[in-house]
Amino acid sequence: MSFTKKEKPHFHVTAALVMRDDRLLISKRPEGSHLGGLWEFPGGKQEEGETLEDCVEREIMEELGIRIQAEKLLLSVIHEYHEKFITLYFFQCSLLDGEPISLDNQEIKWAEIKDLKQYRFPPPDQKIVACMTSGLFP
Repeated sequence: MSFTKKEKPHFHVTAALVMRDDRLLISKRPEGSHLGGLWEFPGGKQEEGETLEDCVEREIMEELGIRIQAEKLLLSVIHEYHEKFITLYFFQCSLLDGEPISLDNQEIKWAEIKDLKQYRFPPPDQKIVACMTSGLFP
């Protein structure tokens, strides 16, 4: 099935940049899922009527069982996949309560910023990794 630009769906997706002890929370997409086996910053798709901040906070609670607060939008990236477009919004977030646990069957870990380039990330996430490892964002 081929798509033209007008026919492809466009999703708004959020990602949380949660720091603790100079480490960032990352998660690995389950094998067999879209982009399975790649690392990412946890988050998910915006629902109708939901703000981006509410979206990232809800998604992190659903995926990892922790309460966060979206503090600042650091970067947005538009990316085209074969079957869809996404705009990915990266939020600097504070951990308010809880210890992350995998509720969606994904591997999670706290990674040092200097080590992020050692992980395989999807193309849109690679843009924030480049910014963070070059010191553009804390």
